[in-house]
Amino acid sequence: MKHKGLWITLIVIVIIFVSLFSWVKGTYNTMVTQDESVKTAWSQVENQYQRRMDLIPNLVNTVKGYATHEKETLEGVISARSEATKTTIDPSNLDEASLQRFQAAQGELSSALSRLMVVIERYPELKANQNFSELQAQLEGTENRITVERKRFNEVAQAYNTYIRSFPNNLLAGMFGFQTKAYFTAEPGSEKAPKVEF
Repeated sequence: MKHKGLWITLIVIVIIFVSLFSWVKGTYNTMVTQDESVKTAWSQVENQYQRRMDLIPNLVNTVKGYATHEKETLEGVISARSEATKTTIDPSNLDEASLQRFQAAQGELSSALSRLMVVIERYPELKANQNFSELQAQLEGTENRITVERKRFNEVAQAYNTYIRSFPNNLLAGMFGFQTKAYFTAEPGSEKAPKVEF
């Protein structure tokens, strides 16, 4: 009888250990999967911002041919693009401060592009230029893609943050070093849609 009780105790301990191991393994793997999803969503955001960066030199060169005395505005766009290019974020460290720096640099670029679009209103022959029209359409499409990818990033980051902050997952997240991810937020004054008319 003593051996039977010992075997039952041993079996119960093994079952508890296997269950606990399975739960830890499943939770950890889900956290890793969701963390990778956040990084993937972030890379898509960066891809769209890069697409915008790549369009800007062509846009500036096209405008330069028509608006030669708008040098200050053109240099402002180039400078803002340069600053935005320098501001990058390590996807494994998407904290509030780094995301705010990134957003500020991108906001400056958007502001510079808006000033350029105001200047362009003075040049009807530029607005009629085929290359400029194509660049305008690509820029508008890219801005829409940026909005979509930012929204998707926020959704994926929210799912990840909710998962790692839920009990008892938060215990494992803390133990394994999983940190919450920051969200894109609206910039002050963004409740007014920017005018991108040419």
